[in-house]
Amino acid sequence: MADDLKLEKVNKKKVGFCRFKEMDGRYLLTNEIGGFVFLTPPLFKQFVEGTLDKKSLIYKQLEENYFIKDELDTKSLVEKYSCRKDFLLMGPSLHIVVVTLRCNQNCIYCQTSSSLTKGKSFDMTLETAKKTVDVIFKAPNHFITIEFQGGEPLINWPVIKYIVQYAKEKNKKAKKDLRMSMVSNFTLMDEEKYKFLSKNKVGICTSLDGPEMVHDRNRPWSKGSSHKNAVSWIKKMKKREENDPSLYHVSAVLTASKFSLKYPKEIIDEYLSLGFGGIHLRPLSFLGFSGKRRIEIGYSMKEFLEFWKEAMDYIIEINKKGINFQEIYSRILLKKIFDKEEPNYGCLASPCGAVIGQLLYNFDGNVFTCDEGRMVGDDTFLLGNVEKNSYEEIIFNDTSRSICTASLLDNLPCDYCVYKPYCGVCPVVNYALNKDIFAFLPGNEKCELNKRILDYLFRKLENKETRKVFKKWISFTGITGFPNITS
Repeated sequence: MADDLKLEKVNKKKVGFCRFKEMDGRYLLTNEIGGFVFLTPPLFKQFVEGTLDKKSLIYKQLEENYFIKDELDTKSLVEKYSCRKDFLLMGPSLHIVVVTLRCNQNCIYCQTSSSLTKGKSFDMTLETAKKTVDVIFKAPNHFITIEFQGGEPLINWPVIKYIVQYAKEKNKKAKKDLRMSMVSNFTLMDEEKYKFLSKNKVGICTSLDGPEMVHDRNRPWSKGSSHKNAVSWIKKMKKREENDPSLYHVSAVLTASKFSLKYPKEIIDEYLSLGFGGIHLRPLSFLGFSGKRRIEIGYSMKEFLEFWKEAMDYIIEINKKGINFQEIYSRILLKKIFDKEEPNYGCLASPCGAVIGQLLYNFDGNVFTCDEGRMVGDDTFLLGNVEKNSYEEIIFNDTSRSICTASLLDNLPCDYCVYKPYCGVCPVVNYALNKDIFAFLPGNEKCELNKRILDYLFRKLENKETRKVFKKWISFTGITGFPNITS
């Protein structure tokens, strides 16, 4: 706030509710529905005091974004806010099914604490699979996605086939918008499995951490190069997609270890060379085995941000040359900024998507609040079991209520932050780091990461050419190779 601006001079009849921060000699203002505007110190002073010229362009911009109280279209404002929160009334849409905890790789950042055992005691049975699908179809949401995860899900192929067929059969009566997907390392993929998945329109996603030297360091495989195997299948699938547009597009996700940070451009180039339209630059979460190896594979948030910014600068440069390639986390944030809507990404929602937007069904039938909830190593986020509890008992319990409360930004210091309309917190990560589901703010690493990313995006929005690139990202729907962004 300008030194000569006194709080008692605020014109409460003119100034609509907003949050603000000083940024590069100007003030960034945001409000509850995600509207934003930049003001110079003199204009900010006039806005607060209610002395802006009503005929000025900045007044019109403030009015259109619901910052002028006495010109407020209350009905429209309520409708926009309701749209941003309509996910609260729909029930979970993403249902993650862990068909096995076994895995045939030993990734250095594994979050799931996968088992390398040859035994089947960590595999979901057909009986548990049937009850899992029955519970999933009790969810009231019309849009249902069943996502197969592991371990390596292809180890338990019979259960994947059964769930696909049983879910499709149940849906003949339920008539939901049913989608299915699978996250796999492709080491056990073969023609028979691929044909089944393609025929039944099961989306396929794999991990791709960049060029071979990075990927194989992060994701070692006893039988050879996991990178060569993954890339071979990606190329096969993409070639078939070109010949048959009805096929679901293969997608890929990246996880950045400390060994990835030296290669931002090389990682982007790898995704470009394989025809992907975007990349999600994901930091480590330090859940599961990853948390135990933090010193070996981890980095400071400052180090990750340097990597992220260099990658983003390169991505923007590529776009200005005419190549449409997006950073997916930024795209999600930009949709919240420009479209003023929730893009179905639970990690950036208030309350978060745990229980409300997703559930995780473990191999033994245990149901957790979310994918991360099963990774902490205890039952803190356990909601029930498909063989013992009904859908209602799983959803309506104290754990569900606690997660919603702990991730509601209105209950946290986040309520004072200018970036509140675009952000979210993860009670599971808070618990894993501090044994408390409520965030330790300020100073929380996730909080600082989101702030610095949003700082970067808002600064870049001031450049007209970059703003055009960002607006194209959120409006263009023909891009392929995007992973599921609901989790």
